[in-house]
Amino acid sequence: MGPLVRRREFRPSQPRRRRGGKKGDPEEPPDHALGRSRGGYGTKLHVVCDGGGVPLGAWVSAGQEHESSHFARAMAEVTLPDFIGGPWLHPRQLSGDKAYSSPALRRWLKERHIEPVIPLRADEVRFHGEDPTFDREAYRGRNVIERLMGWLKECRRVATRFEKLALNYLAMLKWAMVRRCLRLQ
Repeated sequence: MGPLVRRREFRPSQPRRRRGGKKGDPEEPPDHALGRSRGGYGTKLHVVCDGGGVPLGAWVSAGQEHESSHFARAMAEVTLPDFIGGPWLHPRQLSGDKAYSSPALRRWLKERHIEPVIPLRADEVRFHGEDPTFDREAYRGRNVIERLMGWLKECRRVATRFEKLALNYLAMLKWAMVRRCLRLQ
């Protein structure tokens, strides 16, 4: 008679409860800012900088979520006092690519007296025509954020996301932003 092989079924047991209740940070997104998009599985970075390329704030979201839905949160991450010590004063102009062209975002900017330097999407041009107030000269300054993003993606921990939690990844992104600020001085 050959050897007898016993098969054992492994079933997961109920998870044990911790005394402290639910673990985790309430700010942590349930999807950990990971999701599928056209480019694959990943995270989108929403970074705000000034005209000189100094990073001011950032936020992360899942890959499939639209940029304009996280614009207000990225702007809320910017915490700079004015010279008197009051709250941060908004800029006169704000540049963005076509992905940030939405009526809600333009309304948000208008309420704060900020001029949008955002080109219209192709479907908006088809229905409304070209925007006569679009400032092409100011839009050329948008390459500052593109260069900043290129520099941030040279940082290994930002380019390849090792952290499971979105808040830890955001902390690494902000650490890279601090390094960038120190290099600019």
